[in-house]
Amino acid sequence: MTAELKGEDKAMSANELAMERTDLAVRRTLMAADRSLMAWIRTGLSMISFGFTIYKILQGMIAKDPDMVANPRGVALFLIGLGIVALGIGVIEYRHTVRQLIPGTLVALRRPAFPIAVAMAVMGLFLFLGIIIRAL
Repeated sequence: MTAELKGEDKAMSANELAMERTDLAVRRTLMAADRSLMAWIRTGLSMISFGFTIYKILQGMIAKDPDMVANPRGVALFLIGLGIVALGIGVIEYRHTVRQLIPGTLVALRRPAFPIAVAMAVMGLFLFLGIIIRAL
């Protein structure tokens, strides 16, 4: 904030103004990284849910018509796996960006998008393994 907005009479020095602007730029970049991670979460979750939906629909159709030639398991595993990979890529990219912005801190763990992405990846992995185990 500038001195006028703070209600102070003295003007900020050039160094103070530069530090403030740098801090604001870091915050904007961190928020942009959060938005990017949320986009990865949306994409990964869409793939996981679409894969599971296809699996359940085709499984129900095969139960009604056993002669139907379809492999719901393969399609579901592909989409769920792709969603897990998308979440993993998003988490790795996010961590890399945060470490570049603020080296030596665990700020990523305090941001809400990071634990949500990890939780979605873990749930997708459980779903992936559940479909594989059911096949055995």
